[in-house]
Amino acid sequence: MGLRDAMARSAARHAHVLVVETPGWDGTRMAAERAVLDRGWRLARSPADADVLVVCGSPGPTLNEAVDLVWHQMPGPRVRVDIRDRSDVSPALVDAQARLLDEDRHRRDAHDRPEAPDLLDGRRTGDGAGHRGSEDPGAGEAPQRSEDHRNDDHVEGHADHDAHAGHGDMGMSPGGIRLAEGAEDRDGLEMDLLEVRLGPVLPHWPAGLVLHCSLQGDIVTDARAEVVSAADQGGDRVGPRARALDQVVSMLTIAGWDDAAEQARRVRDSSPVSRVGRAGLARLRRRVRRSWPLRWSMRGLGPLTADDVRLLGLPADVAGDAYDRLVGLLARAEAAPPPEDRPGIPVDELAGVVVGLDLAAVRLIIAGLDVGPRRAALGALPEANRG
Repeated sequence: MGLRDAMARSAARHAHVLVVETPGWDGTRMAAERAVLDRGWRLARSPADADVLVVCGSPGPTLNEAVDLVWHQMPGPRVRVDIRDRSDVSPALVDAQARLLDEDRHRRDAHDRPEAPDLLDGRRTGDGAGHRGSEDPGAGEAPQRSEDHRNDDHVEGHADHDAHAGHGDMGMSPGGIRLAEGAEDRDGLEMDLLEVRLGPVLPHWPAGLVLHCSLQGDIVTDARAEVVSAADQGGDRVGPRARALDQVVSMLTIAGWDDAAEQARRVRDSSPVSRVGRAGLARLRRRVRRSWPLRWSMRGLGPLTADDVRLLGLPADVAGDAYDRLVGLLARAEAAPPPEDRPGIPVDELAGVVVGLDLAAVRLIIAGLDVGPRRAALGALPEANRG
């Protein structure tokens, strides 16, 4: 008993936390990330890696359904906390640690957890733990997978089980996971075509964004984007400087440069007028610009020409590729006075930027773009990435 208690306390001191942001609550989400790291905990990159689920803000019905399904996928012992204000972050994490040590609670949770078939049936019928139903018909849905298939794919891509209304036979979908179908490849040969969904519960991803992708191998051959909303119009927004640095954190993390991403996170969370904050930002900018591997890995990804920028009504400094936008984000963060809020690329134009790329490149490109509301554009972006 003593050994088991010691192991439980050690695990609770090194918990992994999956943080979910409701659109408009980026300030609370950033405060939660900082508090998690200050406690010596780690930020989880998937539900399978998480011990604690932190939901920041008030999710609308569609996002709440996605969060519920991610919660059902998390392995036990597990704890969920909902935070509505950044002042509640520290008490919520203290409470989460206490609940991680509550063995009786975890036994009850394991006993009451629905089986995967029951969960999938609830989603199809509208009953049970799936909480079927949404204010946005056709909005992005959460992943549907058996708990025997916990892996990182839960976060990075989910089979879109309802994408084709004519395929309702779940008998050909083991554990509720739809099988790939055949489709003609660019060379005229048949290749597996898989419907995959990115978001809305995905670290380093715009809050509420859902990107429905058709994949051949790991290449996106078609895409459709939408944004799910919060339950109310409140929120906890940060300024343009912090948002720009937050995008830098996401891009560096996805690019695999964790040390520089943590440096960017510290600069993001520091005072912009302090000497330490200004010096830290200058060092970060020099470090990024001197990294030839980073420059090489991002060059040519998601290019936007000057004509594209004018067509979409975007600021001129977003022209270029992913590396240009990373450098531009650092310049915006360093500007004095701080930059004003800027229009984002319309969500219905994202497909023209990501089609033809692999999933890793898609995540990197979207992390560097401000995503704006859907609107009737003057024209369509040329599908420059399509092979």
